[in-house]
Amino acid sequence: MSNNEAVRNFLLGKTAFKQFNKHFANMAKERQKCLTKPEGSLGKLEDYAEWMAGWQCKVKPSMDNFHCNVFAANHGVAKLGVSAYPSDVTAQMVENYKSGGAAINQLCKLGNITLSVIPIELEKPTKDFTKYKAMTEDETISAMQIGYDSVPNNCDLLILGEMGIANTSAATAISCALFNQPIESWTGKGTGISNKIIQKKISIIKTALNFHKSKFDKVEHILGSFGGREMAAIAGAVIAARVLGIPVLLDGFISTASAATLIIFKKDILDHCLVSHLSSEPGHKGIVSYLNKEPILDLNLRLGEGSGGAVAALIIKSALITHNNMKTFSEAQVSEKN
Repeated sequence: MSNNEAVRNFLLGKTAFKQFNKHFANMAKERQKCLTKPEGSLGKLEDYAEWMAGWQCKVKPSMDNFHCNVFAANHGVAKLGVSAYPSDVTAQMVENYKSGGAAINQLCKLGNITLSVIPIELEKPTKDFTKYKAMTEDETISAMQIGYDSVPNNCDLLILGEMGIANTSAATAISCALFNQPIESWTGKGTGISNKIIQKKISIIKTALNFHKSKFDKVEHILGSFGGREMAAIAGAVIAARVLGIPVLLDGFISTASAATLIIFKKDILDHCLVSHLSSEPGHKGIVSYLNKEPILDLNLRLGEGSGGAVAALIIKSALITHNNMKTFSEAQVSEKN
């Protein structure tokens, strides 16, 4: 589809999307009971294998085509000094990803994960969201469509990451608006700012929320008011994955906040998503609580760029390699429990 038609049709409720297949999940659960181990002894690895089976509709889920998409964009609010780094760093880090020099490159190499880096109009930052909508509706939908179009049909698991100086400010604004939470307790250090700049960041986000005021009833409106193009792209990628039935790992605070906007459209739209890790950004703990999701890992990460997602993907691979390749009691000729 062209002209952003796929995203628009979805947001208008015109697009069918996949549901979790309990039949395959139950078949995977039965397989777990037959494997050469005490029942339940692999703990959450068993749960993840069954979850993957339900989304892939396979008793033995595939793990050959894990993809990580990292979206990058710039934010107008960065000019107000809410980050420890200038906006130029966004483009510089994109080049670092492309040359293989970043953390996400090493983790994707380790996990045999295909990495795609997708910069979106880096030369055109969003507008300062304390005075304007960050993006027009057309700009928002266009960025969502870029994310939608980035998802490969043959993907076994999709990891979503981002890069964008000042995007923790955007994510905090979105989160506080979406869940009606106090800005002071949901605002964190982002790239490592001082306590003085944190207070400035809180004041700027308060100004933005007071300016926009809306009780948002459309995904594109909340993303357009505060978000970056990379955040809208993440939301678009989550939509495409749900349409295709592809399981998703959300990286951290930014990715989770971006995806969370979709609950305005439908409460259970993120059933195909797991949260890869608990970010050290304070707002992230609040979001995952509202979404009723338990992060796979808690490693005090706050890098972004899909890094936590890539590490969590190794846990998913551990779940699948044991689930798929272990022998059953009968195959191994091992006596079962009395």
